[in-house]
Formats: sequence, structure tokens, C-alpha cells
Amino acid sequence: GPTRKMPLTASAMDFFQLFVPDNVLKNMVVQTNMYAKKYQERFGSDDAWIDVTLTEIKAFLGYMISTSIHHCESVLSIWSSGFYSNKSIALIMTQSRFEKILKYFHIVAFRSSQTMHSLYKIQPFLDSLQNGFDSAFRPSQAQVLHEPLIDEDPVFIATCTERELRKRKKRKFSLWVRQCSSTGFICQIYVHLKEGSGADGLDALKNKPQLHSMVAKSLCQNASGKNYIIFTGPSITSLNLFEEFEKQEIYCCGLLSTRKSDCTGLPPSMLNNSAAPQSRGQYRIRMKGNMSLICWYNKGHFRFLTNAYSPVQQG
Repeated sequence: GPTRKMPLTASAMDFFQLFVPDNVLKNMVVQTNMYAKKYQERFGSDDAWIDVTLTEIKAFLGYMISTSIHHCESVLSIWSSGFYSNKSIALIMTQSRFEKILKYFHIVAFRSSQTMHSLYKIQPFLDSLQNGFDSAFRPSQAQVLHEPLIDEDPVFIATCTERELRKRKKRKFSLWVRQCSSTGFICQIYVHLKEGSGADGLDALKNKPQLHSMVAKSLCQNASGKNYIIFTGPSITSLNLFEEFEKQEIYCCGLLSTRKSDCTGLPPSMLNNSAAPQSRGQYRIRMKGNMSLICWYNKGHFRFLTNAYSPVQQG
């Protein structure tokens, strides 16, 4: 549960600032104003621009976050007169001011030495979130690794033409999380870039099970020695990964797929479907040390790999 008790009078901003404190927001103010100044020095003055304030940055981020709750075709729909308008927050900032801040918004200053790290523009924000996740909550023992669904980006839709919308490619990143299964609280985040030649791009990892294993290790880097039980999907489940985690006192349960999983080291007899008709509920078990591979039939074959539970013990 939470590591601190918030007062009954705490606002949404108070909770937000558990993860993004004022020093991070103030840095956004500095970097946005600095970028606006450099941009205008290079491309000409912008008479409509006034330096952004801390209050405006908080409002700007509030608009961004609101689109995940109040779904709309575009973030700019908030100020429209149509179905997606939101008059309750539209009066806090004008649309033109929002668009100006969006144009110049920056989190970190450009440095050529950082460009090899593709996420450098948002890394301070991600680090702040992670520090907040680590300090604000104690998760339960049972946790899950997965890739949550991400809706289309309303800011992107707001800033591109209809032709660009038709031509746009699939999202170039994926978000993976380690999440408390009891509460849904996110304990760890990992952003993976789907394209690029850097160490974090697919050029470096063509093999998907290898990629998902790398993602799992990154998500569990702070979980060593805590006896967590991690549940995984078929793309992450593998004998080699589970054995490596067990050495770190991290235990796992995962669905296994002969098509999606890395099945290296597992007995072939448990991976092949029997030619004989199967009865519903029929199962087979193979064990080696703490590791168990279970195959059962229920209108299809299901396989489960675990070193967290014993299939021959009750409770």
C-alpha cells in the first residue's frame, strides 16, 4: 500500500506531485523558455510568445493528462463547441496559449553527446516518475509484467494534417510495466523504441524472445532479493529467464506458447500435442528442482511454467 497518508484535503495536483515534484516542473519552465528564446533567435521573433510560468506548465500538463480520462479526437477539442468540448477546464488557459506552449515545450536542453540515447529528451521526466513509484508505494508479492494498451496520441492528431494522418506509421515505441496485481499500481516502467540502430533499437535485437527477455530484466532490476512472484505472458516466459531470476530470489509463473515463447531447454514431449483425443481437464506435469512445466487440456492445450508454486502440493 501507500508509504504515506495524504490528508483528506489533498488535491489531484498533490498526488501528481508525489511523482513529479516542483523541481522537475520548474526545470520544464526553464527549458521551455530557453528553447523558445533560441528558436526565435534562429527563425525570427514571435510577438505572441510570453515566457511560460510554473502555474501554466501545471495547467498544460493537466490538459495532456485529461485526454486519457476525457477521450476526444484531439486535445484541441477541449476548446471546441462540439461533442468533445470540456468547458470545465477550457477556461483555465486559452487554446492559442496552449498551442504556443506546445510549440516550445521542452524537458531537457539539447546536447549532441546525448543523442545516442534516443529517450534523452524525456528521460528526466521518466526518472522522476520512477523515483515516485519507488518511494510512494509498497507493492504486493504478486506482480505482473505486461505491455498496456496505449490510445492514439491526441497531441499528434492535433498537430498533423489529414494527409499525414492517413500516411502515418504505427507507433514507434512500446511501453512495458511491472505492476502490482493486487492494486494495479505501476512499480516500474520501461519504454522500448521499436526502430533505430542504437543499443535500444530492434537492429540490435532481431529475435523477439531475446528482446522480451531484455525488457523483463530491465523491469525487474530493482526486484532482486525481495521474493516477488512475477507473472508473465507467453512472449516473456522462458526457462533460461526464470532460472536467472530464481538466482536473484525472484520467482515466476508464466503461460507458455510453442509459437511465442523461447522453449529452449524444455522437454519436447511436453511441447508436442498428443495425437490421441484429450479429455477436458486432462493434464501432464514434468518437474526439475523447483521448476514445473504443466500441460493441460481445455478445448485446447495450455502450458504453464513456474518455479513459484508446486503442482503437487496443496495451498
